[in-house]
Amino acid sequence: MQDIVIVENLVKRFRDVVAVNNISFKIGKGEIFALLGPNGAGKTTTIHIISTILRPTSGRILVAGHDVLREPGEVRKKIGIVFQEPSLDNQLTAYDNMYIHGRLYGLSGEELREKIMRLLEFVNLKEYAWKKVVYFSGGMKRRLEIARSLLHEPEILILDEPTIGLDPQSRAKIWDYIRELRKLHNMTILLTTHYMDEAEELAHRVAIMDHGKIIALDTPDGLKNMLGKDVVYLNVNGGRDFCSAISFVKECRKLGENRYELLVDNASKLIPEIIATASSMGLEITEVSYKRPSLNEVFLHLTGRELRDSLEAPAPMASRGMRWR
Repeated sequence: MQDIVIVENLVKRFRDVVAVNNISFKIGKGEIFALLGPNGAGKTTTIHIISTILRPTSGRILVAGHDVLREPGEVRKKIGIVFQEPSLDNQLTAYDNMYIHGRLYGLSGEELREKIMRLLEFVNLKEYAWKKVVYFSGGMKRRLEIARSLLHEPEILILDEPTIGLDPQSRAKIWDYIRELRKLHNMTILLTTHYMDEAEELAHRVAIMDHGKIIALDTPDGLKNMLGKDVVYLNVNGGRDFCSAISFVKECRKLGENRYELLVDNASKLIPEIIATASSMGLEITEVSYKRPSLNEVFLHLTGRELRDSLEAPAPMASRGMRWR
């Protein structure tokens, strides 16, 4: 598979804050690649650099063979982008939002009109072409932004949190569009998300980011296999460290005052032995459950469970569309 996006040793600092810390990855042509991570992990900063909106502090990024620093204009021709924050003009119609964007890319006349109507039909908005966007639901606005990003027929589509805040039906429809674009046009799609089910459902490969670093990169199944076959959760009373007593378990981690996470190959076989060990230590197991690992378990295992509050650098004005001239 040909690599269409190459990121090598990317670093981005905002004064004394390191937002992206020496990351490297490659995306193959026609691949759906997800950057998955908690808020403030560096996902949006990374795609802003790839899409030429931000300059890297250091590192090398190639998009369709073009260097983002030396050939930003060529890079912009190859990509379409849907930002996390809305970038539509609510006082214009859906058609007019599309028309202005198309003109910025040099499209005009009948060619532009036909593309607008075809793309509005693709995202099921053709009947709303002449309605003002202010009356659109969140899902309709997202679908319109996706249609707008496809006007210049990009090779790479970049989606920053494409379904954030949407209802389940709208999320499912956006997922359908993403799959269809990849299937029909062999389009490369780079998306950021903090929804585990979204990454697992859509992506061929997932890079988990935390504190500006990539801490794991694999297929969804490959990531889940990191934890073994089963994840066991225990509530243990007794005030002693339970992990030190069960050396026969692949990995044990204390999650809270009395709660433990165990990674095992065969939960149904080992749980009786775990309970017997606890009893011999005078400990009481008040709750036990287990399940096959999901991407959610992998994510929490790698990034931890603490709540993250972060301040990010303000988005540059380019994100509102003017720099795309």
